[in-house]
Formats: sequence, C-alpha cells, structure tokens
Amino acid sequence: MQFPRFLLRTGIVALSLVTASSLFAQAPVPEKGGEKKKDASLAAVEDTAGLPRVLLIGDSISMGYTLPTRELLKGVANVHRIPTNGSSTDVGLKNMDTWLGTDGPDKKWDVIHFNWGLHDLKHWKDGKLDITGPQVNPVEQYEKNLREIVTRLKKTGAKLIFATTTPVPEGSGGRVAKDELAYNEAALRVMKAEGVAIDDLHALAESKLAEIQLPKNVHFSKPGYETLAAQVAASVKSALGK
Repeated sequence: MQFPRFLLRTGIVALSLVTASSLFAQAPVPEKGGEKKKDASLAAVEDTAGLPRVLLIGDSISMGYTLPTRELLKGVANVHRIPTNGSSTDVGLKNMDTWLGTDGPDKKWDVIHFNWGLHDLKHWKDGKLDITGPQVNPVEQYEKNLREIVTRLKKTGAKLIFATTTPVPEGSGGRVAKDELAYNEAALRVMKAEGVAIDDLHALAESKLAEIQLPKNVHFSKPGYETLAAQVAASVKSALGK
C-alpha cells in the first residue's frame, strides 16, 4: 500500500517536531539566579594592622554567629573563621592543618574559639540524615578525636576556647534530643584535662530556647545567633584580657 506524497511529508515534519520537543524537554533548565550564593560568613576578611587575630571553628551554628561576633569585636580583634562548615571531628582532623595555615605560616592566631558536636552525634545513612543510620562518631570516638584536635590546636600557641554544643530539640530529624549532653560531658573531660577555657553556649541557649531556637530544628533565629554572638565575643575579649 502506498501513501500519497503529501501525507508522507506531513508525517516526517510531525515526527521531527516531536523529536525536537523531546530533546528540549530532556535538556536541563538552569536554576533561576545561577549558582547558589556563598554564605557571607565564609568570606575571607582583611586584617586591621595592630589588632589580635581570632579564628572561629565550627559548623553551621558557628556560621550563624560569625558575622554578629565580628561586628561586636570590631576595633578589638580581627575575627576570621574557617572557610567552610566544620562538620564533624573526623573532618576537622583531616583539614586542620589547612584551616590553621590558610593565611600563611607568618600569620599567628591569638585566640581560637572552636566547637564540634552536632555533626558527630547525628545519624547518617545513604548521604542524608536518617535516624535508622549509625551516628557519624559515637561519643567515645568523638572524645578521642577531640583530644587529637586540642593537641594540634595547642601547637599554634593561641589561647583556646571550646564552645559547648547547643541543644538538640525533639523532632529535629536525624538527631536524638538530649544526645548533646553526653557529648558535652566528653568534651568537658578533654578540656578540663587540657586546661582549655569553656564558652558554655549550651547553658545560654537552653535558658531561652523558646525565644531563640527554631522549632524542631538545631538552628537559631537571627536574634538567637545574635544572643550566641554576644557570649562568644565576651569569651574572646576575656581571653584577650580586654
């Protein structure tokens, strides 16, 4: 059976259009706005000559209080932070030399304010938070890692301040409420043995959780981070003798 020529031509055109539309449908569509904007807290800062140098190390909680801490210490100290989320203690051990030497061997730290905990105690499975998965670092491993970290930090000659891990609320997902208590106990054992000063952010946050922490979330509101920053800044000033 032979089809009329005009029907064949129509069919070919239609098939071409379908094929083209399929190709366009499969092509990835760029997200509006392009690449995700880098968190402002991670940006490098220029030192003001003559001021002491402070380094903040920690996870997203520390990222949240970095900018208000820097503002509170303006004219008092150059406040830097590691250029990323500090994650868990094993990540800290792998990256510590890089983080401490980011500005070159001629640059010294006067104070290092640091924390790990929320990423160690979280349950992780298949690349995501999952309460059925194992903890990233059980408390015994966390304590061991912290001892190694403190040994490395002491070599800088800086005054060290450990910030206790802030509360894990019910329903935060991938973490068990109150698990931070055992991790803080372990951390305090290390810091007491090593003579490291303590900035008790856990006690501060716990006293006003309803006001400053997000619901069912380990993170804080903007006023919450400002509250944490005020205590961080005060602990740094104390270490600097100011």
